[in-house]
This record gives sequence, C-alpha cells and structure tokens, in this order.
Amino acid sequence: MTIRVLFIGEGSSDNGLVRHVESIAALKGLDASKTVPDFGLLRLPTGHSVRDKLRVARELHGTYDLVVVQRDADRGPAQDRRDEIAEAVRAEWPGLQHVAVVPVRMLEAWLLLDEACLRQVAENPRGRVSLELPKGTAAERVADPKQLLKDSLARASEYKGRRLVQFQKRFSQHRLRMLELLDPEGPVAGLPSWQNFVKDLNEAFEAFNQCPT
Repeated sequence: MTIRVLFIGEGSSDNGLVRHVESIAALKGLDASKTVPDFGLLRLPTGHSVRDKLRVARELHGTYDLVVVQRDADRGPAQDRRDEIAEAVRAEWPGLQHVAVVPVRMLEAWLLLDEACLRQVAENPRGRVSLELPKGTAAERVADPKQLLKDSLARASEYKGRRLVQFQKRFSQHRLRMLELLDPEGPVAGLPSWQNFVKDLNEAFEAFNQCPT
C-alpha cells in the first residue's frame, strides 16, 4: 500500500527527517510517497506559521493521506506545539490525519548525540579532538543547541582560516546531511521526543494497514 505523505518542516534542512518517515513506513510494509514543498520557491505568498504552510499546500491541490509537521518546542512545553499543530490541521485541512514531530528544545539536540555522524559530516571521521558533547537527555537542556552544533562541527573539522570560513557557510547542508544519517537506534533513541516521533508514526501507519482496501 502507498501512503501519500505531506511533510512540513520549519526549514529546508529539516527535510532529512523524510528519510526516517520512509523507513518507519517500510517497516510497516508501506510505501511512503512523499511531497516536501519548498515554500520559499512558491509564487504564492507563504507565512511562517503551520497554518500558513498548510493553507498554501492545500491551495496547490495535492491529495494526501497524512501530513507530518515538524516544529521545535523552543523554550515552551512540547505539548503546546503539539496542540498548535493539531489546531492548525483542524482549521486548515479538516479530516487530514497528522503526526506532530516536536524536538525538545530544537531539532539540533537530536544531532548532538551522534558523535560519529557529526565527525563524518565534519569531513574528519578519524579526528580525535575532544568535542565534549552532551549525553542523553542533557542534550535537550542545552541553551542553544544550534550554536553548539555549529561550533562542534567546526571543531571536529579541524579546519583553519579560509577553509574553516567556507566550511561554516555550509551549515544548513551539514545539518540536513546529519539528519539523514542519524542512527535511529543510536543514542537519540533514548530521548522521549524521538520516541514520541517514532511511536506516533508507527500508530498512524498501523491505522492505514488496518483500513480495508
């Protein structure tokens, strides 16, 4: 069975999550046919809120079985974001099934836990410089995980001067690649926010499996 999935993230570098959506679907014996709109390239005016993006996606007349929406918790409770996403879907696309993906406090907290992946994306997989990355749920308590990820990638690369400057300009690409390479059974699997992402997707796909064809 093919499930038509619409993915909406906060930015294009969040699109690495789509690989994990596809993998979870495959484990359920499903094929996820995904659509990942680049709202920045659309001629239609698009705001930054979940409601705005859902409204524009619906105006494009796509047909979907499920929308997966990623939104960082930032400094508020994760449940507030989950409620926000649910309300946006009810308001803009009634009847469409949804899964909310809410990292605490930012998606970068997930990436900080995979040191091997970080060193690989930093183009220095055999590097030995100490990174002093947080362990377990401590990653979700880092005040600015995005900045720490930027700094850690730069440090792991061991680049200097102009080469370091050029490397740092590619942070969005590095973030996307890290998300694609993130080991779903690695340290991130111990975080409740990741566990919720996997559980909610599994339940959504299982419901489609139980629907009569």
